[in-house]
Amino acid sequence: MRKSAVTFFRKRLETVIARSGQSTSAFARGAGIDRSTLSQLLDEADPRLPRADTLMALATAAHVSTDWLLGLSQREEVGAEIIQAMLQIEVPVHGPADDHFIAWLNEAEGYRIRTVPVALPDFVKTEAVLRFQYGAAADDKAPAARFELARARLDYMAKPDHDVEVCLAVQTLEAFATGRDIWQGLPKPERLEQIDQMLSIYRAAYPGLRLYLFDLRTAYSVPFTVFGPKRAVVFLGPSYLVLNGSDHIRMFARRFDDLIRLAVVQPHAVEAHLVELLATTRDGA
Repeated sequence: MRKSAVTFFRKRLETVIARSGQSTSAFARGAGIDRSTLSQLLDEADPRLPRADTLMALATAAHVSTDWLLGLSQREEVGAEIIQAMLQIEVPVHGPADDHFIAWLNEAEGYRIRTVPVALPDFVKTEAVLRFQYGAAADDKAPAARFELARARLDYMAKPDHDVEVCLAVQTLEAFATGRDIWQGLPKPERLEQIDQMLSIYRAAYPGLRLYLFDLRTAYSVPFTVFGPKRAVVFLGPSYLVLNGSDHIRMFARRFDDLIRLAVVQPHAVEAHLVELLATTRDGA
């Protein structure tokens, strides 16, 4: 079976190299791989399939899908697996991308939404906190747009079949409660109001909403959201990187599972954690 797969791959590799009109050396150089590696893959006496990174490099250079190269698909669309899998939307996060986010939520209705936010999840924030965080933006409409988006996401979670998981660092909550890092200058009453609102939302939404708190000393993650099996979206500051390939979506889902396993506060204990945080914040400076 493996010999057959290797033979199929080699024939399709020979096809794309011939179709490119390039020499083997030139094709290897264009793909960013060693000439010797390509020669080994073309050698009938060497029954090997390429590594995943080499396969992706070859598919990118040939403008074909990796599935087609491996003989797993008859569809050869140019960049079908590569270009569609990585699409960067270069728009401000308080602009049209927010419309995209709501559309992605709606498309994933009935599936689990899993997110690692930048700081506190926007959908639990009070208007005062949203205004404090985004009010420095050049666009004066940013806080209002963020509030509308937060309300829309809360409306989504009001649906009876919602299934949302959030992974957040315990240090992020502690920094907010004490007014450190990006929250420096946020008045204590507004911090108390925020924690109280987060507690109220969690009480009402649990278990459809589940929060996992991990320790930054043992885990780290870039901010991202997985919309069921539909797509994974990585937050890049002023833009989103949207991944539609199934392999990429599974990769981020597995990363989320890793964070869950490393969580020091599980969903059933989050309410008590927030109650304690509210008390210590109230008693603190």
